[in-house]
Amino acid sequence: IYKKNGEFVVLTMKSVSSLRSRLSACIAPSFKCKTNHSRALSSLSFSTYIEQYPTPTGKDVLKFTLDADQFKLHRLTEGPQLETYISKDELMTLYKSMFTIRRMELLCDQYYKSKQIWGFCHLYDGQEAVCCGIEEALIPGDHVITAYREHGWQYTRGDTVRRIFAEMFGKKTGCARGKGGSMHLYFPENNFYGGNGIVGAQVPVGTGIGLAAKQKGDGSAVVVAFGDGAANQGQVYESFNMSQLWKLPVIYLCENNRYGMGTAAERAAAVTDFYTRGDYVPGIAVDGMDVLAVREASRFALWHVRNIGPIVMEALTYRYHGHSMSDPGVSYRTPTEVAEIRQSFDPLRKVRSWIVDNNVMADDELKKMEKEIRKQIEADAKDALNDSELEESELVLDIYTTGPPPFVRYSDYQESIVNGKVAVKDLK
Repeated sequence: IYKKNGEFVVLTMKSVSSLRSRLSACIAPSFKCKTNHSRALSSLSFSTYIEQYPTPTGKDVLKFTLDADQFKLHRLTEGPQLETYISKDELMTLYKSMFTIRRMELLCDQYYKSKQIWGFCHLYDGQEAVCCGIEEALIPGDHVITAYREHGWQYTRGDTVRRIFAEMFGKKTGCARGKGGSMHLYFPENNFYGGNGIVGAQVPVGTGIGLAAKQKGDGSAVVVAFGDGAANQGQVYESFNMSQLWKLPVIYLCENNRYGMGTAAERAAAVTDFYTRGDYVPGIAVDGMDVLAVREASRFALWHVRNIGPIVMEALTYRYHGHSMSDPGVSYRTPTEVAEIRQSFDPLRKVRSWIVDNNVMADDELKKMEKEIRKQIEADAKDALNDSELEESELVLDIYTTGPPPFVRYSDYQESIVNGKVAVKDLK
C-alpha cells in the first residue's frame, strides 16, 4: 500500500517488481533528499587568503615550513599555507606569553593546594599553543568565548596576571570583583566572554555573538571554544545548524586534549575526528602543540568565516594536569604517558628550541629572562593576595546594570536586602 495523488493504492504481488520505478513519482518533492554542499573555496578565489599574508622581508624574519600532516581537511579543497614567516621579536613575544601562562598555572597549583584558591580550578598547562596561536591571528574587534579552562585565554585577551590571580583569590580587584573565581574570568574590554561553567553552554551563546556580528556587518569573527568532552552535546549541533544556515562568522574550536574529565575520547565518542563532526560544516584539524601551525590554521579559518561561513577547527592538544585540581589525573592515564608527551611534544620546548637554534637569544639569556618572568608572576600573585575583598553591602551589586534590585532574597529571609541597603530585619 502506498499513497498516490492523495489516495491509497494497493499493489498486488505482481506489481511489486515495478515498485521502485513508480515510487519516485509518488513521493512528495519536499521529502526527497537534497544535497546542500557548502560553497567551494574556489568561488571566492583562494588567493584572497594568500594575499592577506604576504611574505615579509628583512634579516630578522624567520621562515618555517610546516608538515602537511599537521593539518587535516573536511569539505575543503585548500588548506593553510605550509610556509610561514615570523619576525624574531614576534617569536619572542609568543614565547613570553606561553611561558607566562605555564608559570601562572603552576603557581595556581601551589595556591590551590595551600587553600588560598577555592572552588573548582581547571589548569591550562600543556595547551598554551592553542590560545597563543589563535590570538596571533585575531584582529581588533574579534570575539572569543570558551568554557572554564580559561586562564590562558584571559591572559592572551589582555588581562594582567595580577587581576587573574585576584579573581581566583576572591578579591575585588579581579575581573569579576571576586565573584566569579577561576571558572568565570571575563575581559569585556577585548570581547572575551568567559569562562562558562555548564559543559557546552557557551556554544549557543557564541553562536549568538556570531549572529550579532553578522547583523552589525562589522567584519568581526568569533572563536567559540569547547572541549572534546562537550563535543557530544546536542546544543553544539543545533548551533552548527543555525550557523551554517545563516553563514555566521564563527570558528567552532574543539580543544581536544584527549580526555573529557577522566574518560578518553575513544571511549566516549563514536567518531573522534571532531573536525568532521559538523558534517555539512567544513572542518580543519591542526597540531595543537605547534603554535605556528595553530596560527596558520587560525588565519585560514578566519578568512573562511569572514568570507564564506562557519568552520569547525579541532586543535589536538594535551593537558598536563588532571581535569581539575581535585583530579590527580593518574587513574585513567599513566605518568609515563604524560612524561612522553612533555618530552616529545611540549609546545614551549618546541618554541624554545626555535629561539636558540635560530640565534634569536642564547640559552643562558633565555634562562635569565624566564627567571625574571617567574619572579614577576610570583610578585603579582602576592600583591593580589593582599588586595581587599568586597564589602557585604557590595554583594547585591552587579545584578542589574542600573544598580541594586529592589529586593534580594537571602537564604535567611531576615537578612534579605531591600533597595541595596537595608536588611529586612532592620526595617521599622
